[in-house]
Amino acid sequence: MFSVSQKRQISQAVEKVLLDLHHPEMPVEKPRFHLRVEGAESWSWADIEPNWTFNDAHKPSINLFNEQVAAQMDKELNDAT
Repeated sequence: MFSVSQKRQISQAVEKVLLDLHHPEMPVEKPRFHLRVEGAESWSWADIEPNWTFNDAHKPSINLFNEQVAAQMDKELNDAT
């Protein structure tokens, strides 16, 4: 549902919110989470995990359709300004 860049942006925001809570049961850095976002259709969904969990061995999968939609959204936003 989201491009890799959008997933990274969401992950960064979620991590910031979690750490900013300063909850005593949370680690002081690198919280683990799994966010499932369900879209309008049954086939539309995204799994969001912390950016720091990805490395050369574990890379996010790239869905070309999602990348194209995100590029089109960026283009439309830039054309509107």
